Amino acid sequence: MSSMEERGEVGVAAAPGSSGGLGVGAVGAALETVVGGPSMQEEVGFRRGEGLGPESDPDEPPPKKRMRLPEGESGKLEERLYSVLCCTVCLDLPKASVYQCTNGHLMCAGCFIHLLADSRLKEEQATCPNCRCEITKSLCCRNLAVEKAVSELPTDCPFCLKQFPRSSLERHQKEECQDRVTQCKYKRIGCPWKGPFHELPAHEEECCHPTKTGTELMGILGEMDQSHSRELTLYNSIFSLLCYEKIGFTEVQFRPYRTDDFITRLYYESPRFTVLNQTWVLKARVNDSERNPNLSCKRTLSFQLILKSKVNSAIECSFLLLKGPYDDVRIKPVIHHHAFSNDTNETDYVPLPITDSVECNKLLAAKNINLRLFIFQIQK
Repeated sequence: MSSMEERGEVGVAAAPGSSGGLGVGAVGAALETVVGGPSMQEEVGFRRGEGLGPESDPDEPPPKKRMRLPEGESGKLEERLYSVLCCTVCLDLPKASVYQCTNGHLMCAGCFIHLLADSRLKEEQATCPNCRCEITKSLCCRNLAVEKAVSELPTDCPFCLKQFPRSSLERHQKEECQDRVTQCKYKRIGCPWKGPFHELPAHEEECCHPTKTGTELMGILGEMDQSHSRELTLYNSIFSLLCYEKIGFTEVQFRPYRTDDFITRLYYESPRFTVLNQTWVLKARVNDSERNPNLSCKRTLSFQLILKSKVNSAIECSFLLLKGPYDDVRIKPVIHHHAFSNDTNETDYVPLPITDSVECNKLLAAKNINLRLFIFQIQK
């Protein structure tokens, strides 16, 4: 103990100055003897060196070390994220909502709706393409974290080929990109020019349409008026129907059924409902009862209106279908006419005026189809 105390005293005395007491080598040798080896000495020296800085604080946690990716690693990371976050059906990055099955496999909104519509057409249970677990609108949920991650991934602008986060690409294409395709401001008088935005001022200075005569402009405006006149005719017809004395409307719910054929076909039918003191039924079919509509990329719905009541005289009616109050499907209004009697109590199948096959898949994927029917009885 006395020798150890002497060593400790000598070490303490030697620390303040370099000339008095033992040298640095002696202190190191003493530490090696007491602590027990050069490895422990290096560790003590490393810890002692961390606290030698004038700004270091023993109470603060050690600073975090940042990893610097070598050049080219960031691109590889983005490629790996693309493969992880892509849709398991179309293998593309989702552009809108992202759904996941109960096991976490991702599907974009379009593929998810398409799978549900296919299962309805084939009378099968919809399953995840990866794990074959059951998928429905109630079992699957949106993955907001993946949606936000995808929105921050870079993508190329199709016009200027520069990279932007997906969340800001739409605003860039509409407002900021100098190479975006734009039209001449004189297109309303027939100028067909289309080109990059940075060439627009030069074109408008040289555009010849403002200097055309009235006769030349009248011919151009006549063609444009034809398309507007069709829309105006539709709106005027609707306003005229609203002036009728007998007007009825109701919410209609189509329910899916199967035919009794050897190869069953999907069709829809509504429960009986009463409008204008008459009993009616609506029926709908997919792709005009095509044998295998699930093999077709283009899908349509057509419907017919059936009068179930017995009438003493013919009833001449106009009718149209619109989307229901809680649906997001887009339907263009089209007015149909028919004279109902006991012999002609069914209309022909007419197409449901939906915009495209995507909207049709939305209707097929739903448990029921909810629409609103208007009937206008024409007074003789």
